[in-house]
Amino acid sequence: MNESSIVRRNDWSGRILFLLLTLFGLLMLAPLVYLTSTAFKPKAELFLFPPRFFVMNPTLLNFTDLLSVTESSLVPFSRYIFNSIIVAGSVVIGGIAIGSMAAYPLSKHKGMPFGRLIFKMIILALMFAPAVTQIPQYLVMTELGMMNTYWALILPGLASPIGLFLMKQFLDQIPDALLEAARIDGANEVHTFRKIIFPLLQPAVATYALFSFIAAWNDSWSASVFTTSDQMKTLPFAIMSISGGVNDIARAGAMAASSFLMIIPTLVVFIVTQRKVMETMAHSGIKG
Repeated sequence: MNESSIVRRNDWSGRILFLLLTLFGLLMLAPLVYLTSTAFKPKAELFLFPPRFFVMNPTLLNFTDLLSVTESSLVPFSRYIFNSIIVAGSVVIGGIAIGSMAAYPLSKHKGMPFGRLIFKMIILALMFAPAVTQIPQYLVMTELGMMNTYWALILPGLASPIGLFLMKQFLDQIPDALLEAARIDGANEVHTFRKIIFPLLQPAVATYALFSFIAAWNDSWSASVFTTSDQMKTLPFAIMSISGGVNDIARAGAMAASSFLMIIPTLVVFIVTQRKVMETMAHSGIKG
């Protein structure tokens, strides 16, 4: 077998692999495309059987119906959006600050008292499903008197062992010699963290920001349990309220529009962070 035949075989195998990956990628995008298409379908197309994948006569009436449905409630739809932005943004920013500052001594200060024990407890916490911690979280928020406040919606989201674990493992790949050189140059711990550690930690930070934002943005449980005031409810609760009348034909279009609006921030965050997330995946198997 000559060299040209080997090159042609490799070329064909690469094309077949590319075609398969493209098909699987399109298959994974299908739910998102269908959701977007449904948001712009008129009511006549929403109830067709069998349903159409793509909209034939796009319309914005579903979004106007959504506004009319929410205007009839005591709380405006913009209030739900504002609450979700406050909660999700605070969870992301607070989680990044806590996770990065806690991961630094666990990774780079080998003499930290009980460091190994603390890290083992973090790994142990990863084994528990979120449903296991819901009742203890409710009891803690009740005892602290934080019910019906933003703190009750934000603090449980800050207790994220996955973020701390991710950043600690990423920091383990950074050579200790880099930090020793900074200390020789006279940099203190705060300066070392701000100028060296945190910039190098950006891929892990972006990955955690993406995951924590998705979890906080789509969290409907916290707003249903930690608050009894409609003024403190978040966007997922509003969508659940709209879907409560899903059997009503008049609300079907509003439900489709609200679901579409719900995923837009998640898509934006993913687009902004995707390159850093891919970088984290690329470094996950490399030891520094």
